[in-house]
Amino acid sequence: MSSTDSAQQVIEKPSLLLKNEIDQVTQWYQIVIDYLTNYSFQLIGAFIIFIIGYYFAGKVAKWVLTLCQRQKLDITLSQFLANTTKMLMVILITIIALGKLGISVTPFIAAIGAISLGAGLALQGLLANYAAGFNIIIIRPFVVGDTITVQGVTGVVKEVLLAYTVIVDKDNVDITIPNKHIVGEILHNSKHDSLLELSVGIAYKHNPLDVIELIKKTITKLDIVGEQKALQVGIDEFSDNAITIAVRVWTPTVDLFDNKYRAYEAIYLALQQANIEIPFPQRTLHLASNLSEAKIVNNE
Repeated sequence: MSSTDSAQQVIEKPSLLLKNEIDQVTQWYQIVIDYLTNYSFQLIGAFIIFIIGYYFAGKVAKWVLTLCQRQKLDITLSQFLANTTKMLMVILITIIALGKLGISVTPFIAAIGAISLGAGLALQGLLANYAAGFNIIIIRPFVVGDTITVQGVTGVVKEVLLAYTVIVDKDNVDITIPNKHIVGEILHNSKHDSLLELSVGIAYKHNPLDVIELIKKTITKLDIVGEQKALQVGIDEFSDNAITIAVRVWTPTVDLFDNKYRAYEAIYLALQQANIEIPFPQRTLHLASNLSEAKIVNNE
């Protein structure tokens, strides 16, 4: 091969590469033109169906949210129902639009089913919390502000979400409880109040009925009694050294300990002002004339 032929091949090689590129672009262009020619109306129809359907889905979701709020449903449940409605409608519209293009949606549905199954198995704990949260929002065994006891934990409900519930205990500490540990468990709900139990001993020389009335008036003046149940004051026990007066008062949970200390202080001052003796445990020693007959009477 001569040097002239080699030079000619070097010149023609870029031209052949360029020609191949142009042929490929032309081929793709022709495919696109043919597809648009044959399916242009289907494309336009699918696009219009999707746009109108998406707009309609948004309107329906807003209507569902407004309806739920009008029925005074929980805001979390209302938003969940609205978003779920929109998502389902968008999926349905997408399937209709793909069918309009002649695309079979069966493989997509099968793939979505397989992915959903795998995700469900991997996230079964999280899904259980969401299902339990949905149950709580629907049945409403408690609402924000209620005092509940579950799983040995007591506190005021601060927030109810689909995955978990947040309560605030007596030390003002936030406690997060997964909803699956609430549904199906024994739940105590005392609404806004908690039971405050107090007791005080008085000497036997005083009339306990008069002291009961005095304590009732004292507690009532403090304005710590809740709205749901009345104040209870009565004789609890006749002990060795004192008559024990018990006080049962339902008071707002958020002020439980503050009200307890205020109540004891007020009771002490009221008894002191009325000259009511609060006895203390004591032993009385009786000495006979004969020391061998001495005995101890235990008044404890």
